[in-house]
Amino acid sequence: VPLQASGGGLVQAGGSLTLSCAASGPTFNRYRAGWFRQVPGKEREFVAVISWSGGLTDYADSVKGRFTISRVNAKNTVYLQMSSLQPEDTAVYYCAAGGGGAFSLSNTYGYWGRGTLVTVSS
Repeated sequence: VPLQASGGGLVQAGGSLTLSCAASGPTFNRYRAGWFRQVPGKEREFVAVISWSGGLTDYADSVKGRFTISRVNAKNTVYLQMSSLQPEDTAVYYCAAGGGGAFSLSNTYGYWGRGTLVTVSS
């Protein structure tokens, strides 16, 4: 399932940004989808996950109440709406799709897109 993330950019602290992840192929809606982020020198960090149907979501504590994950299977697209952004949210954001296992672990996702850089200035 090829994935392509987009929507990153430069935003001031307190601002908002929406990332998109477009998938190719008819099987995307069979997989849960997740967003992860990574800064240089650190491990990839779980951000949010959404079930294949979109009915279940979960978030890292650091983004709860500020980020919202959603998906439109008819468009093969997953979104990450980010608000009240802070400099510590600066990272390369990756979307991923996977079948099972612990949803917060990156190695349970079999499909990854190229990242999109989000930079939050103070």
